[in-house]
Amino acid sequence: MSERTLLTDKPGSRSSRLVALDALRGLIIVFMALDHANYFIAQRHSSGEYWGGPFPVYTDLPSFLTRLVTHFCAPGFFLLMGAGMSLFAASRRARGWSWGAVRRHFLIRGGILIGLQLLVVNLAWGWGSIPFPSIYIGVLIALGGTMILGSFFLPLGDLPLAGITLALFIGTELLHPSPAQWGIIRVDLIDLLLVRPGGNADLWSNYPVLPWLELVTFGMLLGRWICKARQKTLSRVWMIGLGFLALFLVLRSLDGLGNIRPRPGNDWMDFLNPVKYPPSMTYTLLTTGVNLILLSGFNWLRRVREDRLSILTVFGRVPLFVYVLHLFLYLGLGRVLTPHGSSLVVMYALWLLGLAMIYPLARLYARWKAQQPADSPAHFF
Repeated sequence: MSERTLLTDKPGSRSSRLVALDALRGLIIVFMALDHANYFIAQRHSSGEYWGGPFPVYTDLPSFLTRLVTHFCAPGFFLLMGAGMSLFAASRRARGWSWGAVRRHFLIRGGILIGLQLLVVNLAWGWGSIPFPSIYIGVLIALGGTMILGSFFLPLGDLPLAGITLALFIGTELLHPSPAQWGIIRVDLIDLLLVRPGGNADLWSNYPVLPWLELVTFGMLLGRWICKARQKTLSRVWMIGLGFLALFLVLRSLDGLGNIRPRPGNDWMDFLNPVKYPPSMTYTLLTTGVNLILLSGFNWLRRVREDRLSILTVFGRVPLFVYVLHLFLYLGLGRVLTPHGSSLVVMYALWLLGLAMIYPLARLYARWKAQQPADSPAHFF
């Protein structure tokens, strides 16, 4: 069966699913849930990963490692969303959809993501025990915004798309304010929405759209490579990942361009804790390098023992459903069981409990979604 046939089967069928991508997305969701359990249950979520202000402070190794493994989540979501956009476009174009119809799908879906952030997700954050701004520009707004912008790049050739990715990778960092400007630059909605994180108690942005767009456009390239040669791409993409990690080591060691701000110290925790808000070049290289290596690893495991990936692939096939559900679940567990916070041991136990509660619901929803036709509104969620 040809690659084109595989990618144009009924969505959700066994032959059309890319198990390695689903498994990586599922692992990212598992670690994302850990991050948010840490926020709502332990109330020990780290701060200071910004382009200015105080640096992060970790009181012990477990706290640092708990945060470190969750750094790969946001970049992975943007990368896989970009890949999914290319795969979706290839599938629907083969069915006869016009570029306008493909773009319209992503415009609607991007708008839904933005609406969910503002109308639903921000309620969970606001009901938590940690003070929260009146308006929050979070990850769903950035995912929706980059999906909308990225939809206009889909018809472009590989070379222009690679050029846009490189320009965003370097340019958004060069244009970012100096760390000395932290707390001085006035709060501006357009600036916080597009360029820089920060704000005040009324308006706060963690995810301005443009600095994260580079991961979506690179993901779109990855999706195209998968369309052209699925197994070759998935089995060799680890080499790109190693290249990213090597460049991370160089830029992080030099501690200049690519870091946004100098390291606060010289121990290994400082070395592995680059600026996330906005994603510095070193942060992007570290996290994307690891994600690409994991993607190849999951592709290898799929070929020898696919059954071992079943739990991850269930979570990975319905990421938006799990994202919204898990926030309110961990919010509720935190308010009822640990209103004053908890130890990491208790938090980890409740994190696993939450995943166990979500899994059967995710499995049912994934099964129902897979049965819907290609043009069903179910594929917006």
